[in-house]
Amino acid sequence: MATNSKIDLSGLPKSVDASLMDISLSICIVTYNARNWLSDCLESIFKNTQLAPIEIIVVDNGSNDGIGEMLLNEYPEVTFIENKSNLGYTRPMNQSLQAAQGRFIMQLNPDTLILPGSFDRMIGFMENHAEVGICGPKVLNQDGSFQQQCRRGEPRPAAMLGYFLRLTRIFPENRNLGGYLLNYEDENKTLEVDAVSGSCMLIRREVIDDIGYLDEQFFAYQEDTDFCTRARRSGWKVFYFPEAEIIHFGGRGGSRVHPYRSIVEWHRSYWRYYKKHLAQDYFFLVNWIYYLLMAIKLGLALGVNLFRRERYAGPRR
Repeated sequence: MATNSKIDLSGLPKSVDASLMDISLSICIVTYNARNWLSDCLESIFKNTQLAPIEIIVVDNGSNDGIGEMLLNEYPEVTFIENKSNLGYTRPMNQSLQAAQGRFIMQLNPDTLILPGSFDRMIGFMENHAEVGICGPKVLNQDGSFQQQCRRGEPRPAAMLGYFLRLTRIFPENRNLGGYLLNYEDENKTLEVDAVSGSCMLIRREVIDDIGYLDEQFFAYQEDTDFCTRARRSGWKVFYFPEAEIIHFGGRGGSRVHPYRSIVEWHRSYWRYYKKHLAQDYFFLVNWIYYLLMAIKLGLALGVNLFRRERYAGPRR
């Protein structure tokens, strides 16, 4: 079982025995200056989800956009945990996960819209497949196109080379070069995968009981892939389930508010994941080349963002 740093839970609401409430789903959201996105997200949850009872837990990273007042006035049923500063993504998400009482727990980004029946179908799929510990929906961009990052293979060297250099445009059926975003797979096919995106990740409570919470060495990014890897190695299956759909606008809030730190953390997360899970599988020269290429890519990303009107980490949505 992976170990994670302890979190001060003194500011959290007192726990309620889950057996007394029988909560079907706990939805955990971390925000940072994303008030309007969160408001739209919550509206879509309540409008398009039939499950009951559910709970929603929002952890905020010291925003100055009036999110607390908005929740109090518009969504008083939402549990709100307020941090005084920006603690990244992983640590506040752990705060939310530890407060959650549901049989199923959803990690969800605030810049998402839930389409009708998506959460209900995901829960139904999980209830019918006891071996599945983690499930992710089909994620769409704002224009309705498929967001490939929502289902993934492991970020091994050949796959990352294909991903970063976009070689899959030239070799779309190559399973080595396309192994990270699974470009060769039908986006409408239910599929066992190595990982799904933390933008919308449904977790069976028993998985958390088994492997623990998110690894806080990942400030943000790749904590979802790490969590899925740990679950798979503990015997759970991870599935992509396209019969459920959400819209993810991508990178709103934190990564736009502090773009350069986000770019550094995005690249650092890949380095940390590789070092933790994959480096032992390769000759040291391969690892050195991988680390060098990651450093070069970081430098290029920082330079390119100097000339972008909209600065952000990761791929453009």
